[in-house]
Amino acid sequence: MKRSGLTAGFVLSTVALLTLTACTPREGGSGGDKPKVDETTLVESLPAGATAVDEVTWGIVEGEPATLDPGTSAQLITPNLCDNLLTLDPDFSISEGLAKKAEFVDPVTFQIDLRDDVTFWDGTALTPEDVIYSLERNRTPASQWYAAFALIKGFEKTGDHQVTVHFNAPDLSFRDVISGGAGAVLSKAYAEAAGPALGTSDGGLMCTGPYKLGKGDWKPGSAIVTTANENYWGGAPMVKTLKYVFVTDSATLTTALTEGEIEGAFNVPATSRSSIEGKGAGRMILGPSTASNSFGPTTAEGPAANPKVRQALSYAIDREQYVNTVMNGLGHVQKTIVPPFAFNKSGEHEIYQAAYDALDTPKKDIEKAKKLLEESGEDLSQPLVIAVPAGGKELQQTAQIIQASAKEIGVTIEINEMQASDFGAMFFDPARRKGIDLVTTTGYLETPGIFGYPSLFMLPPDRGGVFNWSGYDNPDVTKHLEAARTAPNEATSTKEFVAAQEIFTPDQLQTTLAGTYQLSYLNNDLTGITTSIAIASSPWALHLGGK
Repeated sequence: MKRSGLTAGFVLSTVALLTLTACTPREGGSGGDKPKVDETTLVESLPAGATAVDEVTWGIVEGEPATLDPGTSAQLITPNLCDNLLTLDPDFSISEGLAKKAEFVDPVTFQIDLRDDVTFWDGTALTPEDVIYSLERNRTPASQWYAAFALIKGFEKTGDHQVTVHFNAPDLSFRDVISGGAGAVLSKAYAEAAGPALGTSDGGLMCTGPYKLGKGDWKPGSAIVTTANENYWGGAPMVKTLKYVFVTDSATLTTALTEGEIEGAFNVPATSRSSIEGKGAGRMILGPSTASNSFGPTTAEGPAANPKVRQALSYAIDREQYVNTVMNGLGHVQKTIVPPFAFNKSGEHEIYQAAYDALDTPKKDIEKAKKLLEESGEDLSQPLVIAVPAGGKELQQTAQIIQASAKEIGVTIEINEMQASDFGAMFFDPARRKGIDLVTTTGYLETPGIFGYPSLFMLPPDRGGVFNWSGYDNPDVTKHLEAARTAPNEATSTKEFVAAQEIFTPDQLQTTLAGTYQLSYLNNDLTGITTSIAIASSPWALHLGGK
């Protein structure tokens, strides 16, 4: 998302996440008591495939992407096409990728040692020039990763297979970031020749990943057909042809999956649980995720900008009921904006977890909510307006829960259903937020690391808080978050972050309602996919194959 220690921008992949989920939210379910999920049974990945498969059809529930360019797009197709410098594993740990080693050699010098056996789909060798070109693209505002590169001074070729990154200040987040789309590498020659068409159905891509996209393989409005890269440095995939089709209607998707017309899909709607779980041609798999549903203020004026009003709304909501009804039981109460899976493999995991556990578990308390409203001193005689995207059932139902809960404490909330394009534009255009007090959204951390996402909301706007629309400015939070990013080591960074979290969590800059699970569906004849939120950054189909 974004953060910035010293400059006004440091966007991580989560910026794209808000735009993506704003435009194409998952649908939700309702009604009835749903069995709770035993989180010890969550699956990060399935055993690798054992037999070759000629073709697999995969459903993309978010719809057809505008581009496959990793610098401007957050979707699930590109990770199978374009390798990153480091690989994000299903358990959210980081391992070798195009780089066999990538580490800070001193606080402001990061050295990338490339593999010497990697070629692009056209057979040309991967070079440091390709890496520098790809990383430089992220230093322009056109890249969704722009803010994550804010502390970089420049790049230098320091060997036949080596790139050195020079920083103006330490940046502990950088290694995490390049395990995602920020570390994706394109062919410099191909990209320069393609120009503005790069990543589109006309311009195509040239990458090193396990699947390749050929001329004419993207048929707009119909499908994107990718074929196995037989010369892939990590071993050729077992599925020869991986075809992506676009199915945004949940009923159509459910039928196609259970009848075997589409063999797999990610982010299947929670509303499909009763009709898809344990039925048909495949099975639903629940995996760990960093995603959560929340709401927050969109203005620096009026009651929504007052932390006490947001705290009151938080105390008015029954989280367990929310998980049971809106999420069909496929979620969990989450205490703050950063979920435990985000720091799952951190060297300071135990400290992060202890700090998370020490936070209060959100509980419904009507009397406390009413008292907070009185203390706020705000005039609540006029309705607060909350924005949701039209057609997004889960977020619509989220807004309805907030509305009904607010009514219990004497606050009137009106729901404004905005067209998807207007809703997405609201995140970047202040004029689109006029007349709106609150917004519901789904967000996730695409790569490991914990200070990026909160900084988008908690830092002042001129220091990286691009979604800090309420004018929140707590000097202690700012100090701790910026120190966490530029700390000399992970232990110091962890200490600074948990200090910030202890302060900003009660202020409810984002009122987190619940964490979600990664919902996948796969045909019973297949195995080998990643089933955690790592699908957003990793080549999740590399090991897909027959049982």
